[in-house]
Amino acid sequence: MKTRKRLLLLLLGMLACSAAAEAIEPISTSIAVGMAAALTGFLASYQNILYYFNECCRSEWISFNRTGLEADLENKLFGQHIASRIVLKAVNGFMSNENPKKPLVLSLHGWTGTGKNFVSQLIGESIYREGMASSFVHIFTSELHFPHSGQIETYKAQLQQWIKGNVSNCARSMFIFDEMDKMHPGLIDGIKPYLDYYDKLDGISYRKAIFIFLSNAGGERITQTALDFWTAGRNREEMELRDLETDLSLSVFNNKKSGLWHTSLIDKNLVDFFVPFLPLEYRHVVQCVLAEMKARGNTSGMKVADQVARDVIYFPKSERVFAVKGCKGIESKLDYYT
Repeated sequence: MKTRKRLLLLLLGMLACSAAAEAIEPISTSIAVGMAAALTGFLASYQNILYYFNECCRSEWISFNRTGLEADLENKLFGQHIASRIVLKAVNGFMSNENPKKPLVLSLHGWTGTGKNFVSQLIGESIYREGMASSFVHIFTSELHFPHSGQIETYKAQLQQWIKGNVSNCARSMFIFDEMDKMHPGLIDGIKPYLDYYDKLDGISYRKAIFIFLSNAGGERITQTALDFWTAGRNREEMELRDLETDLSLSVFNNKKSGLWHTSLIDKNLVDFFVPFLPLEYRHVVQCVLAEMKARGNTSGMKVADQVARDVIYFPKSERVFAVKGCKGIESKLDYYT
């Protein structure tokens, strides 16, 4: 920036000198104009070079890859047909709209190890060239960023300033709130204005931002529905969003430990989608193990994957239908068997 300013001052000085000398030597004006054009071209090139090497809020660094997200959801996320479908349609629709009416707000719910964090990562990688390392992706965790319940008002003010500052820097910013079920119930209400249908707030538009909430809340309701399907002999792939959405939103709204308990985000319908993550079965855990083995270049095969998957704790105890912790901890178990 300092270099650019120096060049501009030099250019202005040269133009001033040429204007003063115009009566004596008319040809100097055309020379100055030519030099000005050359410097302008240099400055444009210099700026483009900076944009190439330094992440900035431009299409070179922020561009949604629908095909990539679809492939990742299909090949890397296991047992989540409902979540995959919702996320792909929601993100694609939002990123394809140059003038959305409000920010995209997704609330991902389900037991630990079912893929909530992983999906937020896939979304980030499909939008930002730097993926989750992008300076436009911001992650908040309850225990790290908001540890003291007595400082909620301070946290609210800090959170508002953080969101305002980052969105003013880049409209296509993404904010991820992990461990929502451990967050103070009233904290999220502090960012409600930024999620609403406002054109601008204090001169800043938040309509192109993305907010993702991750929570274990609602997991019991989701799991019970999945268990009911299994008990009735129905295929889990027959389960649809309508089988879960209403009960899920109500259980989250009425759960004091959800982080969204009685918040105006739900009351005002500012959450675009409540995305349920189903409990994983043995076959899905096997897929997780095989994927991890492939990522490590491990060719041990199905026998090891089966050993690892069988070592996971399932419930109900007698039937062993669903993995209690999903695919969480697979990496350490795989270390043991290989």
